[in-house]
Amino acid sequence: MVGYDGSPAASAAIEAGALLFPGAHAWIGHLWTPPFASEELRKRLWTGKRNINAFVEAIEREGGREADRLTSVGVMLARAAGWDAEPLVCRSYGGEGLRLAELADEKQTDVLLLGSRGLGGARAVLGSVSDMAVHYSPRPVLVVPHPLLTDEHDALAAGPVVVGWDASAGAEAALDSTRRLFPERNVVLVAVDGDEGETPTPETAGGQQVTVVRVSAGRGAPGRAVADALSAVATEHRASAVVVGSRGRTAMRKILLGSVAMATLHRAHRPVMVVPQSPVREAE
Repeated sequence: MVGYDGSPAASAAIEAGALLFPGAHAWIGHLWTPPFASEELRKRLWTGKRNINAFVEAIEREGGREADRLTSVGVMLARAAGWDAEPLVCRSYGGEGLRLAELADEKQTDVLLLGSRGLGGARAVLGSVSDMAVHYSPRPVLVVPHPLLTDEHDALAAGPVVVGWDASAGAEAALDSTRRLFPERNVVLVAVDGDEGETPTPETAGGQQVTVVRVSAGRGAPGRAVADALSAVATEHRASAVVVGSRGRTAMRKILLGSVAMATLHRAHRPVMVVPQSPVREAE
């Protein structure tokens, strides 16, 4: 499912998603919040109305129509990109990130795809819709930064997937989701070793050979240092995406929401997928 609001970032997320998940079925989800419309339009709608109820009815009618129109644009973009797409329009009264996470779970989606806004990559959106969705979604959430540079965009179609690895249950969930959602991609496990010593790594992922890269976290806050290491490996290997788990263990071996996962979303200039510790393995 894609969270679509008509912004350039949301449109770019659809394009990137179609390259990452070619031929997929997609819900194009749009949330709208009454009352809708500009001050000028509200004045036009109020003129001639007998009472406040008639005014509210007009506001909701126009809001619903605009929401349908906007979502249809997203559906057309998705279909043009090769997806089997259909609209999902819902009213919301705030908490859009949480509501999108709920909708993704209700629809039993494999992943919730969101675009970020602004020249700062994912930094501009975190703390708002994507932040809430990542915190509360029981499904994997993939955040696509906007804009992507040419090399970053070119890697979407066939680049490997970098997975943060610390041998925790969170990392196991991240690797499992990567194998399920990107079955044809090469997997690069990044074991960031710190004071605890060398992190054990698997030789295969479901029978598929993986590449293991060991790096040192460097200095600074643990979450930021590990995120920078993941981002550097992703750049070196021309990765299509970076995957981290949302829960982990202590010290340097943690892929932990609020630490590594959030820092990676802030600092990586590639799509980042955050996987909850107990993700749904398949749509039921």
